[in-house]
Amino acid sequence: MNSRYFKIKSGLVLAICVVLLSSITTTRADEKLRKQVVSKGIEFMQKRGQSADGAVSPRIGIGLTALAAHAMIRNEVPLEHPSVAKALNIVAGAARDNGGIYPDNSRLMMYETCVAMMCLKEANKSGQYDKVLAKAAAFVKGEQFTDAKGVEESDLEYGGAGYGGKSRPDLSNTAYLIDALKAMDSDEHDEAIQAALTFVSRCQNLESAHNNTKDAAKVNDGGFYYNITESSSAAGQTDEGGLRSYGSMTYAGFKSMLHAGLKEDDPRVAAALTWIRDHYTVTENPGLGDAGLYYYYHLFAKSLSTAGIDTLKDENGVEHNWREELVEHLAKLQGKDGSWTNSNERWMESDPNLATTFSLLALSYCKQ
Repeated sequence: MNSRYFKIKSGLVLAICVVLLSSITTTRADEKLRKQVVSKGIEFMQKRGQSADGAVSPRIGIGLTALAAHAMIRNEVPLEHPSVAKALNIVAGAARDNGGIYPDNSRLMMYETCVAMMCLKEANKSGQYDKVLAKAAAFVKGEQFTDAKGVEESDLEYGGAGYGGKSRPDLSNTAYLIDALKAMDSDEHDEAIQAALTFVSRCQNLESAHNNTKDAAKVNDGGFYYNITESSSAAGQTDEGGLRSYGSMTYAGFKSMLHAGLKEDDPRVAAALTWIRDHYTVTENPGLGDAGLYYYYHLFAKSLSTAGIDTLKDENGVEHNWREELVEHLAKLQGKDGSWTNSNERWMESDPNLATTFSLLALSYCKQ
């Protein structure tokens, strides 16, 4: 064998090995940091976030208790651990005869049932919650704005979900509905999911065959906003009356479309992904700054994980490993007691229980 060829080949093999070993070492270091950050966050929740009976911020209902239990389970806290077991008892104990899962006098029936479904499904290892979950799925489908409630497809409310009762639909609650149904292993062709896709598509700043609303072409950047029925965006309006897109709702819309079976070549998905790449960041909620920041982190991580995306190129062509960057940033934001909190009080993220729960959920999708 030619000695020069042998040296070149050997050099290439050595270079490849060095790169691979460096990658493995980096991955292990990142996963070690993730586990350390998660451990501190869970310790805060168990020792300070939860009350003795397992509830988390019960003044606002069972929603946060369900989210916190879900976050702990996803981060490998055993079901039999008192912090999880007690929280699950509270969530399952709120199941009602009508199938909903919510406490007395709740104004958030739909939202609470959806997050309870995701929590109980994650814990349903032996089928103990099968009946509760089946009734809950029927309940949320019955609350959705569809023909069954006298809402026609031409109506802007069609397919959407609100907080429950007479509350108007919005993209956030509709995304929770789709998440809950997908957690139940519902097929992407499920009528409720497809109806929800109609509402989701109308909340996208994209004029298309699926969105011919009056606001569709005013921004047309592929991002999403909160509520088409009230022409509402937390990011405000343009001078022409267009509804500005922002981060958390764009990830919610993107994920919902994937759950509904749309692929990357669908114009709606492609436009959303372009917006995501052009506004890539882990330091703020694009369009809103620090408002709803931890909710954004949760949706950011869950959506990119759902899409099977490991790295993203931003608008400048810079490649980002979003998991590494999010873990490192959340590590910097974590308090000494293991919690996270938002100085911006909007959407209750000044409550460390809420911000910490969203952070733990986000971190559960960052496993290397």
